[in-house]
Amino acid sequence: MRFIILLFVLISFDGYTQNADINILRSININRNENLDGTMKFISKTEYVIGTLTPITVCATALAKKDFKLLQKGVNMSFAVILNTGSTYILKRIVNRDRPAQTYPDIIAMENERFHSFPSGHTSNAFVTATSLSLNFKKWYVILPSYAWATAVGYSRMHMGVHYPSDVFAGAIVGAGSALITYKANQWIKSYYEKKFVNKSIEQ
Repeated sequence: MRFIILLFVLISFDGYTQNADINILRSININRNENLDGTMKFISKTEYVIGTLTPITVCATALAKKDFKLLQKGVNMSFAVILNTGSTYILKRIVNRDRPAQTYPDIIAMENERFHSFPSGHTSNAFVTATSLSLNFKKWYVILPSYAWATAVGYSRMHMGVHYPSDVFAGAIVGAGSALITYKANQWIKSYYEKKFVNKSIEQ
């Protein structure tokens, strides 16, 4: 519920935050270090590869090892990606926000994007992956690199001039929220199954 309320607030105050949004974006995009352009493009592209391969790798490893608990984590991560993809697509259609360079000619866009700006799909995909990994593998050496990478993806989208800061912020919330929802739902299903079937079989 808090996740939905926060998104509603972001959308409602879009006009109010527009000046701050474009000013921050200008400071990042127009005043950027051009030597980092190639690096930022590469970081941005890693979103799709890492976001897609992570749940597939977990599931494949679980099947190879015949590890049911690991398979549950892989399936949970896959559902998080699906929920995030659907949520991001729907929000882009609802908000229908133009890309920064379409509204502000001084913004330098480093790639042509077909879909709308709010929220950032690259950022939401990066954060659903980072949050899913962090929830399912609660180790510092998983959590810190995951969120560092996701944050770098979000920043790269502003450096490249294809998203406002609020797009990136909203993308991070959608991604993290999708991971959290599916993780909690999985916990509830497991708890319900254990109470309904496992405990009954023990009693009998």
